[in-house]
Amino acid sequence: MRQQKQTFGLTYRWVIWGIMVLSYMVVFFHRLAAGVVRPDLESAFGLGASSFGLLASMYFYAYMLMQIPVGLLADSLGARKTVSAGMLLAGAGSLVFATAHGQGVLMFGRFLVGIGVSTVFICILKIQSRWFREREFATMSGCTNFIGNLGGVMAQAPLAMAVAAFSWRTTFAGIGAFSLALGVLCYLLIRNAPSDMGLPPINETQTSGTISGVDLKELVAGLITVLKCWRTWPNFIFLGCLSGIYLAFSGAWGVSFLREVYGMDGTSASMHVVWVVYGVMAGGFFTGWISDRLGRRRPPLVGLTALSTLAWAVLVTWGGGKPPLMALKPLFFVIGFSATAYILSWAVAKETQSPRFTGVAMSVINMGSFLWTAFITTTMGNIIEAMQTQPALAQYRAAVVFCLACSALGLVCTFLMPETRCRNITMDPVNSDS
Repeated sequence: MRQQKQTFGLTYRWVIWGIMVLSYMVVFFHRLAAGVVRPDLESAFGLGASSFGLLASMYFYAYMLMQIPVGLLADSLGARKTVSAGMLLAGAGSLVFATAHGQGVLMFGRFLVGIGVSTVFICILKIQSRWFREREFATMSGCTNFIGNLGGVMAQAPLAMAVAAFSWRTTFAGIGAFSLALGVLCYLLIRNAPSDMGLPPINETQTSGTISGVDLKELVAGLITVLKCWRTWPNFIFLGCLSGIYLAFSGAWGVSFLREVYGMDGTSASMHVVWVVYGVMAGGFFTGWISDRLGRRRPPLVGLTALSTLAWAVLVTWGGGKPPLMALKPLFFVIGFSATAYILSWAVAKETQSPRFTGVAMSVINMGSFLWTAFITTTMGNIIEAMQTQPALAQYRAAVVFCLACSALGLVCTFLMPETRCRNITMDPVNSDS
């Protein structure tokens, strides 16, 4: 009987993961959609570069502010209720965005979307820590990233075509309705752990009694422990730098760069920028898989971040910041592929903190991603606007130099992150390299 239950659990976990990763596709759609509809929003609301940068950043500020609350909710209320409420809120925010008639309401709608979708990824990681084994975690994180980025693909050329056919308002109203439906499905299908269905545990750490329900006092104590741990902060900065430059470029400024420097139309520009997303999809699966197979975290972290820094340097220097058109897609693919070093941040966070506080630990370092992404997106807009008297190439080259600097800072951080050897070093510290 126990074997039958174990088999059922190993099957049903794919249903849970499937509905959550579908929700994650919506997260990526909203994350990368702003750049494609920039001309429509500028026309409808009179936005300048700085105003648009602020609008694009509202999502990331909301996401960042919610990370620790979401971690606390995931560790206490549970992933099921947390993500269900989040998707319902994201759907409502998308509808507000679609029907806005003023800049304030437009920004509020995007901020509301950011709050709602901020629940999804931490809850996926929490679910993975319960429904998948220790040595499957980084691989599953890569798979999650791969599928989720399909939403980013949808936010490029398909979104441009949908907006051309139906208008941006109708398109965002449709994604809002879809998000509401997903919220209902999340509540109906997700279970926080195998024990919620009377099934035996799947993750090895649960068999030892290391994971159990925690109250608010324990959660606050866990949060303080995570914040005091020195290992948290290189990871925090690294994740912010690597994911921030990728998201700021692909989600806000990449399409504008190609339109204004290369003279492309919106659809052609988005069909080039989507190669960054393709790179992230391919790299996301590879990065998690190879790290789990090697049983090491640091070599992929250092190697991919060095490649990222090189790729941004090429974009800055080749052709004076305007590489040949034929080189753009391969270069964008490498930028995306190498950025996926950030996927290992979540594994390192999980492996350097107590299993009781998985949600809290990953939410703290995930704050870095969205704090830095908001900062990078806004700063790039400010750089471009400050150089309005200069040619477009000079404006965007200066913005890309800033991305290069962030990638180099991320590379420095990789040498400060511990080698966990794919094990939780709070339970088995002898396997850690400091």
